[in-house]
Parts: sequence; C-alpha cells; structure tokens
Amino acid sequence: MTKKQAHLGAFFMFPGHHVAAWRHSSTEKEQLLNIDFMIEQAKKAEAAKFDAIFLADGVTSPNPEHEAFEASFAPLFEPFTLLSALSSATEKIGLVGTVSTTFSEPFNVARQFASLDLLSKGRAGWNVVTSSEAAAPNFSVPLAELTAERRYDRAEEYVDVVKKLWTSLEEDVIVYNKDTNQLVDRTKAHAINHEGKHFNIQGPLTVPQSPQGHSVIVQAGSSEPGRELAARTAEAIFTAWQSFEDAQRFYRDVKGRLAKYGRAHEDVKILPGIFPIVGRTEEEAKQKHEALLDAIPVQAGVARLSALIGFDLSSYDVDGPLPSEVFAGQSTGHRSRFELITNVAREENLTIRQLYKRISGGRGHFEIVGTPTQIVDVLEHWLLNDAADGFNILAPTYPEGFDDFIELVIPELQRRGLFRTEYSGSTLREHFGLPKAQRTLTTVQ
Repeated sequence: MTKKQAHLGAFFMFPGHHVAAWRHSSTEKEQLLNIDFMIEQAKKAEAAKFDAIFLADGVTSPNPEHEAFEASFAPLFEPFTLLSALSSATEKIGLVGTVSTTFSEPFNVARQFASLDLLSKGRAGWNVVTSSEAAAPNFSVPLAELTAERRYDRAEEYVDVVKKLWTSLEEDVIVYNKDTNQLVDRTKAHAINHEGKHFNIQGPLTVPQSPQGHSVIVQAGSSEPGRELAARTAEAIFTAWQSFEDAQRFYRDVKGRLAKYGRAHEDVKILPGIFPIVGRTEEEAKQKHEALLDAIPVQAGVARLSALIGFDLSSYDVDGPLPSEVFAGQSTGHRSRFELITNVAREENLTIRQLYKRISGGRGHFEIVGTPTQIVDVLEHWLLNDAADGFNILAPTYPEGFDDFIELVIPELQRRGLFRTEYSGSTLREHFGLPKAQRTLTTVQ
C-alpha cells in the first residue's frame, strides 16, 4: 500500500510570519517590497516541489492616529498583481490568492482568476474568505449587510456564480479557422443568466477555461457556517488548530459532511497551518525561538493579539488576564479564530503578554519548535491519522526560516516517502490530486 503523501503550501508573508520577523538579523528593509526577492523565494518553493504559493489579503486599514499603528502595519500586495508576476517566473508551482466575497463583485473576480489561471497554464487557486465589519470604512457597504449570516449567505451564492462564469466559455471556444472564416464556435459560449438573492448576472465571461478547467477553490474558516460552505464548495481548506485532537475532529467533521453534497473523501484537501522553527539540534531550535520572542515589542504583540480576537487590548495591563469584556461577545473578529485563541488563554490561564507570545508566530496556527526529525514526527502523525492531508507552511522569517524548512525538513519528509521528489503534473489540480473541473450550472436554492 502506498503511503499517504503530504500536500504543502508555502504561505508567503514578508519579512516573515513572526511578529518580530522585521527585527531578525536575516531580514532587511530592501527585501520587503522587492519583487526580485519575492521571485527568488517563489523559485525556491518550486525547486522544493511545494504544491502552491499562498497569499493572504487584507482590506482593513490600521488607523495611523492610533498608537499601535506602527506595530500593526504590514504591507500586503494586492494578490493578483503579485501572483501574475510570480507566474511569469515559475513553471509548475500553484498560485493561490485570497479575495473576499464581501467587498468585491463575482464577474470581476471570476475574470481576474480566469486570466491568472489561463496565463499560468492552469496553476491558479482562489482562497475564498468573507470580511468583517472592521473593513467597512474602506467600502460603501452598510454595516447591516455585514452580519455573519448575511456574509456567508452571500458567499455561497457568490462562489456558485463564479464557478458558472468560469465554465461559460469552453476551453476550445476559439476556432481561428481562416479557411472557413470562423473565429469562434458560438456553441461553446454560454450565458449563465443567474438570478439569485444577491446577484443577477448574465455572462458569459470573456476568458476561456484553462487546462485545469478552472481555478481551485480554497476556503479558510472553521466556524459552523464556514465548515458547511467548505463541504459544499471547497477543494482545499486552510485551517488553524492548536492540537492534534482538535485538528482530527475538524478533519473528520468536514469530511463527514461531503456525502450529502455528492462529494467523496478525496475531493477536499485539508491543510492546517504549521509554524515551524527548525534547528539542527533541539537546543538550537529553542534558542531561535527564544530570540524571536525576546525581540517582540510589547506594542506589536498587543496589536497582533488585538487584531486576531477583534478586541482592542492596548489600554489593559499586559501582565494581567484577558479582560472579561473579551468573553462577553463584544469581538469584531472572525469567530473561529477568536474562539481558538481565547480557549488557549482560558485553558492555560495566560496573561496578555503570555498569550501574544504564544500566538506571535502562527497567529493561532500550530507551532513546532525542534529538529527536522521532531517536526516530521508531528507532521507524519497528523497526516496518517486523519488530522491533515497536508500543511500550509508559515515560515517565521524570510529567507532564513524558509530556507531551514526547505533544506532540513523537506529532505526528511522525502526520506520517509511522505512528500514528492518531483511534480507528476503541471496544474494545481494535478498537484492536489483533483480532477479537471467540469462545466457547472449549480445554483443555491
């Protein structure tokens, strides 16, 4: 029997995922907005045979008048622009970008991803998210439209519309026959004529299907509505858990929901986030971890924690517990991440300082500090015991932390037969072991 192999995503965030990455000796200001540096990291990821590069996005602006502005500022490129640049510098690796369904329109997003997918020869993926009311000041959307129920209701219909648009122009719609004077085959173009609760869209799209059919649908979110949306629409799920037991429960829960939508176990790949700090010895790994923790400015730690739980902690004693108001349901953040972090605070009786140190790297994702063998022991246990189909890797720093994972951990995964040594295909669907996407006419009832 062939051993299950891991799918790996490289979650790019520069200068690194740790809140103190910018203070690390291996990071430089000149790397922060430098496309040459980013291309270099993308080429490293492809050489290491990662399934995909993953880019987050944020549409909430930090307040420059707030004292935490400096600590909370993180430059984020608009994903399509950066992924388009990376696509021209790579050949095989997938390109997954985050776009919110709350503050965008389906036709535009469908067209952008279809363009990226076709130009990259079938390597694009869309990470579907919803956005909270914190982003409302940047958009002309009434707060009444941003309840969690409405956001997810809109997201479900949104994904359906985008999928129909993606397949509205078939791959071979362009004939280009000069002898018969036929440019296109009109039978290969389909108006979608969608009439729904949130959208009325005619179509078709202006970009034909790619070699993989259409972009892979990725979903990030672990709340109840998020799980249901993922079970119905997602092909890969990026999630965050603090323990093997919680990850395993989530894995089995989501996989157990697939059958009612006519989907099989292998139709969805579940990829928990992993924040690894790698050392050639256990002591070296611990020293690297402690050096990063010691470099965290208090303001930065509090700002990151505040952002993650949707509650401003800047006026509270950093060596005191989370205030009771946090647990009174006054958070404006995403519920699943809020619950994950506050549960850790409760269970371990952590102060604000202890808690921001605890989540300073992985932002709630599982942190592993150790040797390559110790790290792969954990990954293998999760992979072979129904807790993961692979992992999204959150390197603490670029380039050093990312290089450590590539040079030390991936060879150990390959030695155990848990990760590929060469790509077996050219599209993101082939990397994930997913079939080519077919035309869809599904509508949310």
